[in-house]
Amino acid sequence: MGLTLSERKAVAEATAIRYAVADKRAKSRILDELCATTGWHRNHARKSLKAALQPRVVKPRAPRPVTYGPNVIAALIFCWEVLGMPAGKRLAPMLGELVVVLRRFGELDLEDATAAQLVSMSAATIDRRLAGARAERRVKGRCTTKPGSLLKSQIPIHTWADWDDNRPGFVEIDLVCHDGGTVGGEYAYTLTVTDVATGWTENRSVCSKEAKVVLGALEDIATRMPFPILGVDSDNGSEFINVHLYLWCRRHKITFTRARPGNKNDGCHVEQKNWSVVRTVVGYHRYDTPTELLLLNEIWRLHSMLSNHFHAQQKLISKVRIGAKVAKKHDQATTAYRRILASDTITDDRKAALTRIHELINPAATQRRIQQLSNQLLTLTEHKTRSKRARTSKRASSDEATKPPTRAS
Repeated sequence: MGLTLSERKAVAEATAIRYAVADKRAKSRILDELCATTGWHRNHARKSLKAALQPRVVKPRAPRPVTYGPNVIAALIFCWEVLGMPAGKRLAPMLGELVVVLRRFGELDLEDATAAQLVSMSAATIDRRLAGARAERRVKGRCTTKPGSLLKSQIPIHTWADWDDNRPGFVEIDLVCHDGGTVGGEYAYTLTVTDVATGWTENRSVCSKEAKVVLGALEDIATRMPFPILGVDSDNGSEFINVHLYLWCRRHKITFTRARPGNKNDGCHVEQKNWSVVRTVVGYHRYDTPTELLLLNEIWRLHSMLSNHFHAQQKLISKVRIGAKVAKKHDQATTAYRRILASDTITDDRKAALTRIHELINPAATQRRIQQLSNQLLTLTEHKTRSKRARTSKRASSDEATKPPTRAS
């Protein structure tokens, strides 16, 4: 198979300098080699070698016309912030519905042509256009899970590979600590409950990780889920592996399973929510007062409406290992609300009630309220930290003043 035109030009360019400095006999030999390699006539080969040494004037390519103007980009950034700054593959499928909702509530003032342009943007274009805004926003921490030994032999192990449940109701649970980097004293925890089939996620903050307190939060979440809980999977922390949760599951005929010790991937569905929901909203600060606990739970109440109804999620369909790489295939991004409506196991009454709630939610107003509460929470935390430092500094000064003078030698 002969060389392509570009490959022949590359060979001529690589040979041109050697040809220019060679003597007459060497030039003849170089021409023979070039003709044999490219199939050119000797006269054409000479012209190509001469042309390869000539400087070429490269004209700059005319810039492309702007497809998406500043109005479209500003609207895109607004939609992106409303949905919690997701990736393009999760934002693109939601723009059609979100733009309609935001225009209906008067949050977006767009002409029809601008709205059509916004909705038509691809996931890759969205990521390119949002690269600068994403770079301006950038939240690290610790794990406080301690193993629970009680009843381990009676609670079967359940790995991530065992989750093949298309039926809503099988949930993973986990606890996120808010210690602010200092493990000492009492501080708040957030219980995260994620349904495997739909991705529906609920959070409740509690004042400690005592078994009865955590169970109370789980019971409250169970009453507010849009479907009954059929199965619970937890890690091996003592806040979950205890007789209270075990008996509660038996009493309500709920399957109770646990992950393998030290393997977080068994609870991958809830582990990712610890970051995408909890940490991105309230960060890694220390929350240890009743006021902060109230604010946290108000944030989770509002965030539940936003994330479950408007935050699109992708589910893993298949995972194939090819040598050292793993090829993953995901489904089309959609919301937990849409997955529930598409489920055959949810009753029509539950779907109708959920639809009525969905139609009343203004995602932009909800996001603004969450941001207000988050700022209020941050202000309380910073004031508390400054007061603590001032007390510590005052105590140190007082101790220094009362210290007896040292005797000179």
